[in-house]
Amino acid sequence: MSRPNRNNKKKENIMKNMLKKVCVLVLGILVVSGCKTLDKQDSCDLPSASFQRFDADAKAGKHLTVAYFGASLTWGANATDHARTSYRARVSQKLEAKYPDAHFTFVDGAIGGTGSNLGVFRLERDCLAYEPDLVFLDFSANDDIGSDNPEKRATYESLVRRIVTEGKCPLVCVIFPFKWNSTPGTAKDMKGRLANIEIAEAYNVPVGDSIVHIQNLVKKDKSLVDKIWNIDGVHPGDFGYQIFADASWQGYEYGLKNKIVCKAPEKMMSADTYMTWSRNRISQFKNLPEGWKPGFVSRISAWYDGYMPRWLDDVVIASNVDVTKDDKGKKVTTKVKVDPLIVKFKAGSVMIFGEETLKSGKFLAFVDGKPCTWTKWDKEYTEFDANSAKYGGNRQLSQMLVKGLDPDKVHTLEIRPMFNDEEPQELRLESICLAGGEAKIIE
Repeated sequence: MSRPNRNNKKKENIMKNMLKKVCVLVLGILVVSGCKTLDKQDSCDLPSASFQRFDADAKAGKHLTVAYFGASLTWGANATDHARTSYRARVSQKLEAKYPDAHFTFVDGAIGGTGSNLGVFRLERDCLAYEPDLVFLDFSANDDIGSDNPEKRATYESLVRRIVTEGKCPLVCVIFPFKWNSTPGTAKDMKGRLANIEIAEAYNVPVGDSIVHIQNLVKKDKSLVDKIWNIDGVHPGDFGYQIFADASWQGYEYGLKNKIVCKAPEKMMSADTYMTWSRNRISQFKNLPEGWKPGFVSRISAWYDGYMPRWLDDVVIASNVDVTKDDKGKKVTTKVKVDPLIVKFKAGSVMIFGEETLKSGKFLAFVDGKPCTWTKWDKEYTEFDANSAKYGGNRQLSQMLVKGLDPDKVHTLEIRPMFNDEEPQELRLESICLAGGEAKIIE
């Protein structure tokens, strides 16, 4: 028997060790880059805003986040169970059925009674912060699908642009109707709907158009209208949300079938005012006026999407009474003087965000000494009412105060509570929201 060659054996061991190191290195690269093993479809070479990439990652069993951003029709008002029978719940169920190996996290980013103007200041916190892999965007109904308002077009387009460019994920724009939008053949005359479709096309974003889908169904069976909106004319019931989901799913499937990659055009179609924005928490201001104190967000609400601890980080409360306890633990109520909140800023528009409560009172707002106004039925008002009694419980307070300002000038905002001295009242604000120009508070 011949003796083994020690040199050959040594070379063989060296080669094996080198091969092991190469294998470990390759595996490490695959893990770090997020690529899949070779026996599964590889999405690494697909654009991040590609529907194909989402599809490949879902089929490969990845952990994926899907966000639904919008208002009450996204939340599921009138659904018997918003977590199971709303449109977003139904779409989520469709995703789980199509991709049984995927691990999904679904994000509800919907506050009823709000539009894309507040969405500008919520998008980062309530949607993009979750690093979504797919987003469904609402607001078309609350922004008014019947009219093409330049301001609302600008806020809506800014959301589309930021989701595509900052979120770097595929997007489906969904368009939902109210009951009075169901008449067959009228979709072509809805200017707000057409504007949103035009924006979606410019960003190569598919649309889930429930308006056309429902009008086509109603053309065949008029009785469907009352079945869809079986409780009120704004929010559908479970049957209606299923139809909303079917149309939204058509938008997703269209994006997948046509290998769509969402991409922002070089320039915006609308004014770029809302591409610069800031949400300035009042609790972080150096000096608060007399009668204003940081506090907790209310833990009760009129409805779930109005449960404000979900949407606010804190509040600053202006109150005309101060409640303390004496040495015996008895409550002592003292009247308090409440000074106006005065802030200097540079921006093109100003909105405030906080919460309405059953104890909230009225307030006035001034910019550069001129009263801010709001309009209802063509009548202009200067008093803002933050009381939520008409809703039966606490909810969000979001109020656009002024727009169209010169963003290069320093402006002064004054918020002046108008409390009834005969009863305890309060005003709860979280932030002053600025857009346009530098969009910043001047210390």
